[in-house]
Amino acid sequence: MLQEVLKMKKRIYLDYAASTPVDKKVLDTMMPYLKKEYGNPSSSHWFGQRARVAIEEAREKAANFLGCSAMEVIFTGGATEANNLAIRGVIRNTKPHIITSQIEHESMLSVAQQLEKEGKVEVTYLPVTKDGFVRPKDVENAIKEHTVLVSIQYVNSEIGSIQPIAEIGKILENHQNSLFHTDAVQAAHYLDCNVEELKVDLLTLSAHKIYGPKGVGLLYIKKGVQVKAQLVGGGQEFDMRAGTEHVAGIAGMGQALEELQSPKLPVTNIKMRHMRDKLIKGVLRRVPDSKLTGSTEKRITNNAHFRFKGVEGKDLVIVLDQKGVAVSTGSACSEKTQEASHVLLALGLNQKDALGALRVTVGKQTTLEEIEKAIQYIASAVDQLRKSRV
Repeated sequence: MLQEVLKMKKRIYLDYAASTPVDKKVLDTMMPYLKKEYGNPSSSHWFGQRARVAIEEAREKAANFLGCSAMEVIFTGGATEANNLAIRGVIRNTKPHIITSQIEHESMLSVAQQLEKEGKVEVTYLPVTKDGFVRPKDVENAIKEHTVLVSIQYVNSEIGSIQPIAEIGKILENHQNSLFHTDAVQAAHYLDCNVEELKVDLLTLSAHKIYGPKGVGLLYIKKGVQVKAQLVGGGQEFDMRAGTEHVAGIAGMGQALEELQSPKLPVTNIKMRHMRDKLIKGVLRRVPDSKLTGSTEKRITNNAHFRFKGVEGKDLVIVLDQKGVAVSTGSACSEKTQEASHVLLALGLNQKDALGALRVTVGKQTTLEEIEKAIQYIASAVDQLRKSRV
């Protein structure tokens, strides 16, 4: 069976929330810095300065996308590092208070939980509605005198719920001592990430979620916001992130962000939404006892999240992979765990129902033919697994 799978010429990739293929323009931008432009960007000579120019050009592109100053953009080794910097960087000697939600990405929750366990912070984990939304009023009610940070993910990576970031940001304008951070990793390709409009002080992005390379991300830090560096050494990235920069990756991320400002992008996103909607309707029609998780309206363009009675998502992922379809049960960072998703449990689902989840996310390369085949394969896979349990 394994050999047959490996020999398959045409496989269907429907896990774009986990990672995206690198765009040709992005790869073309990166290639010179993987081949001939090999200087260290901290070096003063010609070779080093060629690399430095690439980084600063990428920083300008990122700043244009975010609507901020280039000096406010800090490149990191990925979104997890950026989230760690945002949280750990605002912690001071006193025991501060942090507000987040129960459905944040592991790179946020794990840090908050660890700091809480070490007695360094007090954390409020806000509940969400049954469709996965944070209530702005709950944020306001949770603020204390010593609240230093509110961190709410812009788009949930599993069920695609879009949080009211701008509304929360407006509330926090009246609480000057509380910084506002959003993990916008899943939002960048589809939603406005202008930091002034969102009213955020800190914002995280990842390159490989927007058709850029893996291993590079960024953290927007509003001018005047005090964040303590977590990696110290050579003083790179304005003394905020020591270590020789990943020049090719940064150049690629800059190009990926520039591509998000293309006038063609809205049309591309509309096509993705059309395919996503076709997928949802097809699966719900073809598969008995299937449900869509979360909102039908306030969800990100490319996300479809299902629950199937009598089937475990991890088994379904394996069977679909054998059929040549790549999907997931949820966040790639927690894909290998055997536990039910913390996101689904926070929605009020029981353990059994939460284990029957499947996340399907479309992308720019997805075709209607692939969607039609995926509907067929999902229906047959669910039927196969249900019959095997009888």
